[in-house]
Amino acid sequence: MSDKQRLRELVWGRIDADPAVRRAPGAVGRIPNYVGAEAAAERLTALPEWQRARVLKMNPDSPQLALRARAIDDGKLVYMAVPKLTSEQPFVRLEKSRLSVPALEAASIDGAARHGTPLSLEAMEAIDLIVCGTVAVNAAGIRIGKGGGYADIEYALLSELGRVTAETLIATTVHDLQLLDQPLPETPHDFRVDRIATPTRVLVCPPAPRPRGILWDHLDAAKIASIPALARARAHSTST
Repeated sequence: MSDKQRLRELVWGRIDADPAVRRAPGAVGRIPNYVGAEAAAERLTALPEWQRARVLKMNPDSPQLALRARAIDDGKLVYMAVPKLTSEQPFVRLEKSRLSVPALEAASIDGAARHGTPLSLEAMEAIDLIVCGTVAVNAAGIRIGKGGGYADIEYALLSELGRVTAETLIATTVHDLQLLDQPLPETPHDFRVDRIATPTRVLVCPPAPRPRGILWDHLDAAKIASIPALARARAHSTST
C-alpha cells in the first residue's frame, strides 16, 4: 500500500468510526461527506477572498454541495467538473441568472447535468478561486485526494490554457479529522491549497510553488485516452 493510500485509509477510518461525524454512505473510497460540512462552508464563505471571487471552479463531491449552492446564490459563475472528465465538454456552467431551479438542486451532480450548460475548457473564463475535494490535508497545504488524479489534471489543463494562474486561490473544506499534523507525501504534479476551512476554523497556508502545466511523464496512455480534453492536448503537444 502506498503512503498516500495508507493516509486515505486512516482518515476514512476516523470518519466512519465516529457516529457524530459519519454521513451515509460512508467515507471509504470517497471525498468523505461529514456532519459539519455546512459549517465549514460558512467559514469559507465568510472570507474576503471568497467574497471577491467572481469565477469559481468547484469539485462535484457531496461535502461541497452546500458550498456550490451558496456560490450560485451569491451570483458567482460556477464551473463544475463532469465526473472523471469523460465528456468532450468536461465542465458545466452554473449561473443563477440562467437557472430555473433552486441553487441547491442545480448544484448536485444530477442537477448540474440537467440544468447546467456544458462547455469546453477553451470556453471558460479566467478562474479566481478553485474549491477542491480532499481526503487528507495538513497546515502546509499539502492535500491528498481520493486517488483518481482528476483535480490535478483539471488544474494542469486549465493552467496550460491560462485560465488558472499563480493568482488563482485554491481552497478546500474538510472536517477537523481530515487535518493531519504530520508531513504528507506529494509529487511534482500535486498542487497545494491556500486556504483550509473546517467546521471550527480557517487555516491560511504558506505560499508554495505550483505545477506548471501538464506533466506528461506522470500520465499513462490509458488515462490520457480516457479524458478527451487530455487526449486533444496531447495530440496538440506532439504536433507542434
